[in-house]
Amino acid sequence: MRFTNATLPDGSRHDIEVEAGRISALLPASVAASGADTIDLGGTLVLPPLVDGHIHLDKTLLGLPWVPNQSAGNQVSDRIEAERRVRAARTVPEFETGSNLVRQIVASGTLHMRSHVDIDNQLGLKNLDEVLKIREHFQGLVTIEIVAFPQSGILRSPGTAELLDEAIAQGADLVGGLDPVGIDGDLDAHLDTVFAIASRRGAGVDIHLHDGGEGGLAQILAIAARTESNGLQGKVAVSHAFALGSVSTDSVTRAADRLARAGVAIMSHGPGGATIPPLKLLREHGVEVFGGSDNIRDAWSPFGNGDMLDRAMQIGYRANFRHDAELAIAFDMVTAAAARVLGLKDYGFKVGGPADFVTVEATTLAEAVATRKRRGLVVKAGRIVAKDGVLI
Repeated sequence: MRFTNATLPDGSRHDIEVEAGRISALLPASVAASGADTIDLGGTLVLPPLVDGHIHLDKTLLGLPWVPNQSAGNQVSDRIEAERRVRAARTVPEFETGSNLVRQIVASGTLHMRSHVDIDNQLGLKNLDEVLKIREHFQGLVTIEIVAFPQSGILRSPGTAELLDEAIAQGADLVGGLDPVGIDGDLDAHLDTVFAIASRRGAGVDIHLHDGGEGGLAQILAIAARTESNGLQGKVAVSHAFALGSVSTDSVTRAADRLARAGVAIMSHGPGGATIPPLKLLREHGVEVFGGSDNIRDAWSPFGNGDMLDRAMQIGYRANFRHDAELAIAFDMVTAAAARVLGLKDYGFKVGGPADFVTVEATTLAEAVATRKRRGLVVKAGRIVAKDGVLI
């Protein structure tokens, strides 16, 4: 199989030779090659597959009739309670709505994702079972890493600690956490549970942290300390980390050095109403910064479409990225950086690598991020799996 006349991000033109699902060669661009095993890309930009580092497959209501947001306030606790009401009323299994979202996501060029899955003393492991079924159903098309996420807290939801441990035993990849102070009211007890399970099970950690200001920063620094003391460098992420955008530059600079030393990554989805961490400063100090969709058409948010180029634009917009080099940072957050955080060893567009790529009607990475045009082709292992934004 040969894909001809591809424009790579550095501006060069090549033919992509594919054998056994991998890129066997990058050849000089051809204008004469033709045949049943030849596809002319017409000079379109070829990008590596997109990576969603933070999504909630079990929460989405995609494909169901419109459900208005029912949160009485704008606090995390308000949204948790509103979600309970929506969850109690739903009759369609999470497998169905989550699968709707996976199909939409893959059609936009995302072939790898990390999904947080709600676990508490009311749900038990039901949502985990649903997302495990989704992962199995779409294996070979998309990789799905699963975080066992205590959406209702750990201490305030008795029995959840044991459920988190069992979730890892049953196939979840990481232990999640949620606002140790803001939700559970006990930083040490919350982190004791999360890191004990992670250390015992050999799992990674990804903690939602919405708490802002110096109090939120103190929790981030405590997570970094726990990461080092448990030998989990490179296996821990803090999602959202709004506090990093709401403290002084001196404070966040010291925190960045601490996070880099501990190997703690930071996820930002370009939040609409909250402070955004200083992404460039964090990167300059060696912190791995990556992106994700977060909530998509669910009880938390009516927005989102799973398109990670669209998400890169939103991240860039919120971070005030205006130059091409800055837009390239936003793109990196939803491709290579997210791939590193997810531990994808065989990721990237290169000779010898998997023939996984996406085509976009653009001339540069910056244009692709700014315009977010529909993906012409999504290719997995040399096989076209989506065309013009539709899974085939």
